[in-house]
Amino acid sequence: MAVLSLACTPKAAGGSEEWPWTEPSKPEVPESTEQNPAIVEKGWTNVSSSYTGLIDGIQLYRSPEKLQNVKSVAYVAVADVSKVKWDVWSISDPKTQGTDDALKTPLQVFESTSAPVVINGGYFFSEGGKRYNASVAVSGGKTFGVNLNYASQDWVTYYYPTRGVFYEKDGAFSCGWTYYTTSGQHYLYGNPAQNAWDQSPLQAPDANYPEKAKTFDAVTAIGAGPVLVHGSKVVDSWKAELFYGDGSDDKMPEARHPRTAIGYGNGRLYLFVCEGRQMTEGVPGLTTAEVAQVMKDLGCTEALNLDGGGSTCMLAGGKSTVKESDGSLRPVGSAVILKKK
Repeated sequence: MAVLSLACTPKAAGGSEEWPWTEPSKPEVPESTEQNPAIVEKGWTNVSSSYTGLIDGIQLYRSPEKLQNVKSVAYVAVADVSKVKWDVWSISDPKTQGTDDALKTPLQVFESTSAPVVINGGYFFSEGGKRYNASVAVSGGKTFGVNLNYASQDWVTYYYPTRGVFYEKDGAFSCGWTYYTTSGQHYLYGNPAQNAWDQSPLQAPDANYPEKAKTFDAVTAIGAGPVLVHGSKVVDSWKAELFYGDGSDDKMPEARHPRTAIGYGNGRLYLFVCEGRQMTEGVPGLTTAEVAQVMKDLGCTEALNLDGGGSTCMLAGGKSTVKESDGSLRPVGSAVILKKK
């Protein structure tokens, strides 16, 4: 098994000419009815009426031509948490021991839930005929997955990183860093262990390292990483979370790829996706640092990067927003959905 990267390797390019949907219109929303004027002021366009199946409390926006000075095609679904709740679908692999559960495409998740908005979730892999979660997944207080608790470049020297999670508990939304021990303890930290590939491995996290831990306990949660925004500050903690190191020179967080992210701020959830890999000519994607700044600019006080690359997908009313870089919907191990409260 190779070290997980932030953006999955693309399949052979299929060419955007064959993409099976037409560009949605950009309807003008009367100023008096616009629910997120600060987003529109930043150049985003409300395209909610172009997607049937959205519900009261969810607005969908398309990005301006450029984000962070990069030509972009991106969408953000903004949900009022007083009207809308989020949930996680996942394969059931609560201890990263493998499962026979089938991966699902976001469309299959939509077909089984009728959720107005579906995005891909955390990292996952398949090996030896089994499917594995590599990221936290919690729904209804039940754990379906945990973040991987080790990493290596050569499978001789092992590191024990804390990795990112976005979670809800007691009506509050936050990001943090978790570690799942071999004895089954699930710890949550307010800061990551400061690992780096160019230094010796740090000790395995425990109840008091890298700081005093809390027991991880959430109603709903999705893991992946890196954490992008925490406490209203851009953190982009990919170095400490060890999100590169597969022997290549391409540090995936610093390269431009399709991206998916989730965030929260001011009573709203934000689900973000952007295209990449030239599926639309001239659109390379974004780095995690660029996505972090976009999420903060949108109003997020907390935000987490999710799986990207060929996994990146957002369905609004069952309809794709961005062009997936595989040329089709990739089966994934988890997904985040929005639905009526």
